[in-house]
Amino acid sequence: MQMLNTNLFILTGGPGTGKTTTLLELQKRGYKYTPEVARQIIREQIGHGGIALPWGDRELYTRMVMERSIKSFVDHTPAPQAMFADRGLPDTLCYARLTRHPDEKKIRRACDQYRYAAQVFFAPAWEQIYGTDTERKQDFAEAMRTSEFMVRVYHECGYKVVELPKTTPAERANFIVKHLSTPRFDTTVPVAHNLAHGSVRGDR
Repeated sequence: MQMLNTNLFILTGGPGTGKTTTLLELQKRGYKYTPEVARQIIREQIGHGGIALPWGDRELYTRMVMERSIKSFVDHTPAPQAMFADRGLPDTLCYARLTRHPDEKKIRRACDQYRYAAQVFFAPAWEQIYGTDTERKQDFAEAMRTSEFMVRVYHECGYKVVELPKTTPAERANFIVKHLSTPRFDTTVPVAHNLAHGSVRGDR
C-alpha cells in the first residue's frame, strides 16, 4: 500500500552543502525535522566498532539506511503541519546506484511506496563552505558529482527539485518558508503515475 505524506518536505543536497544548518534555522522558527539517519548509523557503528559503514560493509550500511528511512517516514505520517526530513529515501537510492548495491530495485520500489511532499529543497554543492570530517570523507570533486547525480535521481522519482540559494542559513530558511506559503497545486504529482498500482494512505 502506498503512503503519502504531503506535509513532510525533504531537505537534501550533496555532502557539506549546509542543509543541516538550514534545518536548525527552520527549527528556531517552529518547524520540526527528522534527523539524517545515515549520520546516525555512522555514529552508532563507529561507537561500537560496527562494520556497517560507507568505508566498511557498504551493502549492510545501505540496507540499514533504507530500513531506518522507511521507519522514520512511517513514524511521521501523517504530519499535521509542514515539517522536514533531513534527506529522504531517494538519497538512499542514489547511494545504492553509485555503489552498485544489489538491493537497488528494492530501494526503488520503496521510493514509489513512501511518498513525501512534491517539492524537494536541494542545497547545491558549494566549495566555499565545504569541509570533511570523521563521517564525511569525500573530496569536493566527488561531492559535486554526487550532488548532480542526486538531482537526476529525485527527478526520476517524480519530485520537483527546488534549489536553495547560496546564502546564509537564515536567508535559506526565508526562501523555504516563502515557498511553503504559496499554493501547492502539484502536491499529488509525484504519486500520479502510481495510483493504479495501489491505494494512497497519509495526510492529504
